Amino acid sequence: MAESIPKKKERVLNIIRIFDRVYGDADCTLEYKDPLQLLIATQLAAQCTDARVNLVTPALFKKYKTAQDFANADAEELSSIIRSTGFYRNKTKNIIACGKKLVADFGGKVPETMDELLALPGVGRKTANLVLGDIFGKPGIVVDTHAGRLARRMGLTKNTDPYKVELDLLKLVPEEKQSMFCHQLVFHGREFCNARKPFCNACPVRDFCPRAGVD
Repeated sequence: MAESIPKKKERVLNIIRIFDRVYGDADCTLEYKDPLQLLIATQLAAQCTDARVNLVTPALFKKYKTAQDFANADAEELSSIIRSTGFYRNKTKNIIACGKKLVADFGGKVPETMDELLALPGVGRKTANLVLGDIFGKPGIVVDTHAGRLARRMGLTKNTDPYKVELDLLKLVPEEKQSMFCHQLVFHGREFCNARKPFCNACPVRDFCPRAGVD
């Protein structure tokens, strides 16, 4: 019999209590100092590891400090800095266009609403939710590779489409825990719930995971 929404909510609350104890206030693993840096770093993280992005951004943010700097960037020069993050030509195009729109429409500042963020070139819901949560303290579910995979494994969703996963998790995770829960999922995915070989025997939430020990 399918698990009811109330039962899933109860299970999620138990998972969150354990995550809070094990991972505490888990931070975004991208390194940044202001809203613009997080916005750009998250765009670079598409199809790339946060660790790789963190190797690239110090030189990038030393050269480009404002939205105007990115708007005026030479494409070849910018590409040469971010090349190792992959898909660098498309990322370069989006980042420069993003800088121009920030200057033209938002006074060079990163906007604070979902609709405004989604209007920026290269920004999808994952990036927007991350910025809204980590910068502006607004609730939102960031569905990256880890969050989607663990949500399915834990029986919190059957969907593979990130937006549908987001909608499913919004029904289960309390607003005040949403941003933190997504960061905690990243840590949990790396520490215990590895894609190739999950360490179920040592997993702190195994009592609340229907797939524990199954595969």
